[in-house]
Amino acid sequence: MVNKLPPILEVAGVLISSDILTEEFCCDLEVCKGACCIEGDAGAPVTLDEVMEIENHVEGVWSKLSASAQAVLDKQGVAYTDQEGDLVTSIVGGKDCVFTFYDDLTLTEGKTVGHCCLCALEKICKPISCALYPIREKTFSDGTVALNYHQWDICKCGREKGKALHLPVYQFLKGPLVRRFGEQWYQELCEVASDLKQQGYL
Repeated sequence: MVNKLPPILEVAGVLISSDILTEEFCCDLEVCKGACCIEGDAGAPVTLDEVMEIENHVEGVWSKLSASAQAVLDKQGVAYTDQEGDLVTSIVGGKDCVFTFYDDLTLTEGKTVGHCCLCALEKICKPISCALYPIREKTFSDGTVALNYHQWDICKCGREKGKALHLPVYQFLKGPLVRRFGEQWYQELCEVASDLKQQGYL
């Protein structure tokens, strides 16, 4: 019988939702075609440092962006403060991230996804909040950082693919987690997962 995990765990000072270890996920661009970048009512959370970095690279990605996106950038800039007081990337038409564009995408297995929504900042300075999704980061007033696993209807295919591959969320997001917290922190996370598995929690 599998023991029940507490809902929140702590890894080297970072609070994490236990379902980051228990749930499985893998983006399935063949099915969703990047829908997470074009759905919703606000842009992606960004830091002031990220805004400055994006501003330094706008010229390099300008030609990839739609005329509507270029108009928003001219008028509003790369980011704005949303209704919850968070700094987020600018959006077009009330939903699309201003840095989205559409093109065919060739996956690592050789398949091509036609007219996929892509990020113009992908290989330059993609915001960490985008790279970490479906993990969402929150910082409390005392500076404590917490990570939660967000389950969105449009990502159902990602959950199905993750289950088929038996790929836990934290393993799927190894790259972004290392980028955000460092290799040592990620290794500690893996050690916690390994210990919990040995104890019958996972």
